[in-house]
Amino acid sequence: MDLDQLRQKLEQSEFEGAVVQYYGTAQDVLIRLGPQKDMNSAQISGRVIELIGAADKSTQVRRVEFVGAQVGEELVEKGGIAFIMSLFGIMVYVAMRFQMRFAVGAIVALLHDPLVTIGFFSITGMDFDLSVMAAILAIIGYSLNDTIVVFDRVRENFRRMRNATVIEVFNASLNHTLSRTIVTGISTLLVLLALLFWGGKTIQGFATALLIGLVVGTYSSVYVASPVCMALGISRQDLMPVEKEGADLPDRA
Repeated sequence: MDLDQLRQKLEQSEFEGAVVQYYGTAQDVLIRLGPQKDMNSAQISGRVIELIGAADKSTQVRRVEFVGAQVGEELVEKGGIAFIMSLFGIMVYVAMRFQMRFAVGAIVALLHDPLVTIGFFSITGMDFDLSVMAAILAIIGYSLNDTIVVFDRVRENFRRMRNATVIEVFNASLNHTLSRTIVTGISTLLVLLALLFWGGKTIQGFATALLIGLVVGTYSSVYVASPVCMALGISRQDLMPVEKEGADLPDRA
């Protein structure tokens, strides 16, 4: 199928702004059209087949899908529920592994990352579909992993650097993990750039969301999560194990 010829036919008809791309093979084509006045989905697909079939009588319609306001509302509702549940689970996990102040810092950073990514799609007007929502949830996992690495080093340095202040401990911890953060970010960036430029139109939104989330998630672990913990007044005593009174006394017969 010649995509340029097909686009030209659609543009010359009533379907202006149609998106035409290969879908899997050079014999399968995906056509995305905006809503048409006085035409339902069956009439639209019939008109498209009429335009294409003039040159090729063997053209077949494999599948017709309609995405309207109801589908968009369902996407927002279920995506929002998944987002909230994931944040709640993360807060519980970080609070149990570290301390509640660390959990708040991690959640603030995780809220920051998807909001920036969604804001980019809102400003640019790019399509926000299920693949982009999946990328948003993947961004949360990636950013959390980076934040956990930093928090682990902070906890270790709180116990090792006994004479250092809180700011010095966080500063040293971020410097210790900086090389790991840079190497991980660059290696992931190369993969996402390949997906963005050579992955095709189908996953362009997915790759774009992950690319933005990678950059945002990397700096949020340094400039958002850690400062929030310090602003909440985290101290060495918060991470020290609680010693029970009389734990060292021998058991009485």
